[in-house]
Amino acid sequence: MSALKIKKGATSHSAYNLRPNFSDVIERHTLAVLVENEPGVLARVIGLFSGRGYNIDSLTVAEVDHTGHLSRITIVTSGTPQVIEQIKAQLGRIVPVHDVHDLTVEGKCVERELAMFKVTGKGEHRVEALRLADIFRANVVDSTLESFVFEITGAPEKIDAFADLMRPLGLTEVARTGVAALSRGD
Repeated sequence: MSALKIKKGATSHSAYNLRPNFSDVIERHTLAVLVENEPGVLARVIGLFSGRGYNIDSLTVAEVDHTGHLSRITIVTSGTPQVIEQIKAQLGRIVPVHDVHDLTVEGKCVERELAMFKVTGKGEHRVEALRLADIFRANVVDSTLESFVFEITGAPEKIDAFADLMRPLGLTEVARTGVAALSRGD
């Protein structure tokens, strides 16, 4: 008789899960948390992250149902798959939390962010800043003889790319709203 030739990680020919239960890969996840709109809820959610040493890359919160008094918290965080699962489980245990969705795992999602950039400069730098703003579809929301304030919306990667191009042209201030995300389709 020949020995079984089962490759590590292959589960289709075995009754046992041979995949390792841990991973060192740091992944970025977008979580949508539906909570009661009441005092202290956001502090409890943030306390969960800070108390365990988890980082929040982006955080947005707003009331989404006025009659039901529900708010949606969108959190972008990074961690190993085990850490992300632990975060989701612990969020689900907080009493005012109604629902926790990992938009990264559940399928495709649309992420958008609003940012404002103040660019200070004269001459060619001003012309170049306006040209780049046009390419990125950024709007001029304020203008003086020495500066512009641009407003731009898009995926976080687009915002980052615009910031990188504006830095050498005199970028002096940046304000970002954080990610707002919704899953695509049904």
